[in-house]
Amino acid sequence: MVERPAPGPGTAPLDADRGGQQRRGPALGIGLVAVFMTLLDVSIVNVAIPSMERALDVAPSDVQWVLSGYALTFGLMLVPAGRFGDGHGRRTAFVVGIVLFTITSAGAGLAPTATWLVAARLLQGAAAGIVNPQVTGLIQELFRGPERARPFGLLGATVAISTAVGPLLGGLLIHIGGEEHGWRWVFFVNVPIGVLTAVLGWRLLPRRAHRARDRHQFDPVGVLLLGAGVLLVLLPLVQQHWQGPTKWLLLPAGLLTLAGFAGWERWYARRREPLFDLRLLGIRSYRLGVVVALLYFGGFTAIFFVLTVYLQNGLGHSALAAGLASTPFTVGFAIASVVGGRVVNRFGRPLVAVGLATVVVSLVVVVLVVNRVPTGATVSWWTATPLFVAGLGSGLVITPNQALTLAQVPVPRAGGGAGLLQTGQRIGSAAGIATVGSVIFSAQGATGDWSVAFHHAMLLTSGVVAIALCVALTDILIDRR
Repeated sequence: MVERPAPGPGTAPLDADRGGQQRRGPALGIGLVAVFMTLLDVSIVNVAIPSMERALDVAPSDVQWVLSGYALTFGLMLVPAGRFGDGHGRRTAFVVGIVLFTITSAGAGLAPTATWLVAARLLQGAAAGIVNPQVTGLIQELFRGPERARPFGLLGATVAISTAVGPLLGGLLIHIGGEEHGWRWVFFVNVPIGVLTAVLGWRLLPRRAHRARDRHQFDPVGVLLLGAGVLLVLLPLVQQHWQGPTKWLLLPAGLLTLAGFAGWERWYARRREPLFDLRLLGIRSYRLGVVVALLYFGGFTAIFFVLTVYLQNGLGHSALAAGLASTPFTVGFAIASVVGGRVVNRFGRPLVAVGLATVVVSLVVVVLVVNRVPTGATVSWWTATPLFVAGLGSGLVITPNQALTLAQVPVPRAGGGAGLLQTGQRIGSAAGIATVGSVIFSAQGATGDWSVAFHHAMLLTSGVVAIALCVALTDILIDRR
C-alpha cells in the first residue's frame, strides 16, 4: 500500500474529487492525448508547406513563421501557464487551453491568407503552451513517489513519438484530403479530438478542494523580455525579404535584451520566486543538460522540415511519400526511447553522447547517400537505413537527457526546473527551424538547385547536433576529472 502524506497548506487530498484514485488512469489518458495532439502540430505541418504555398501564395518568411512561431509561443507560455494551474486549478487551465487550441486549429484550417495562417499558428502555439504544463502537474498531483515513474515514462514516450510521427500523419491527411485542400485537414483533425478532449477533461480531471492561492507573481516583465529577445534574434533570419545589412543589428539587440532578461530574473529572485529560476543554472548537470536540449531540439526538429521540403519541392514527391520517408526515423526513435529510459541510470551522460554522435554520423551519411542516388531511383529507399539509425540515436538523447538534467535539482524546485528545460526545448525548435529555413531558402534562391539547398541545410543541422555533442562530452570530461 502506498502511504499518502497528510494534506498540508495549499494541498487537497487525492480523494477530494468524487472519482478518487479510480479515475487517475482515465485522467492521465486524457492528458496524454492532449500532449500528443499539441506536440504533433510541431512537425505535422512540415509536409503541408508545399500545399500551403500553392493555395495561399505563402512566402518563405511566412513558412518559417508558421513553423517556428508555433514553437516560440508554445515555449513562452509553458511556465506562466503552469503557475496559473498551480494557483487556480489544473482542470480549468487544461480545458481553457484545449478549447483555445481547438478554436485556433479551426482558424488555421480556414485561413484565407498567409497572414491569417501565421496569426492562427501563433495563437495555437500559445494555447498548446497552456495545456502541456497542466499534464505534468496532474501527474505530480495524482501520483506519489515511485508511482510517478510509469506516468512520467508514458509522458516522455508521448513527447518523443508525437514529434517524430507528425510528417507521416500529415502526409496521410493530405493524401486523403487532396493536394489542393488536404493541408487544411492537418488543422481540422484537431477539432473533433479537441472537443472530445475538452469534454472528457472537464469530467475526468480532478476538481480539487479549496486550496490556498499561489501567492507568487507571474513576472510579466521576465516573460516579455525573454519573448522580445528571442524575437529580435529570429527576425533577421526569418524575414529574408528585408534587404540591407542593417537588419543584422537586430541580433546584438536581441542578445542585449536576453542579457537584460537574465539580469532581471536574478534581481527578481532576490525578492520573490521568479518564473524562470536562473539560479538552477548554477548546478552543472542542469546547466549543461539545458544547453544540450536547446541545441538538440534546434537540430532535431529541423530534420523533418528539411527532408519534407526537399522531397516535395525539390523532387516532386507527394506529401504521403514525404511523410513515409521519415517513418524509419520514427521507428528507430520509438524503439530507442524505451531502451534509453530504462538504462540511463546505468550509463549516465555517456549514453546521451553516444546518441548524439550516432545522429551526427547518420545525418552526414544521409547527405552522402543523396549525392549518390542513381537517376530515377527513389530517394526514400536509400535514406531509410541512415534515418533509422539516426532515430535510434535520437531516442538515446531526449528522455535520458531530461532525466539526467533534472536529477540533481532539489525537489521543491523541480517544477520550475522542468519548466525552464521545456521552454529551452521549444525555443531551440523555433530558432533551429528559423536558421535552417533561412539557409535552405537562401541557397535555393541563389542557385535554383534544391539539391544544393538540401545539402547545406542538412550539414548545418548536423553541425548544431555536433555542438550539442561537444557540450555532452564536456560534462563527461568534467565528471572524470
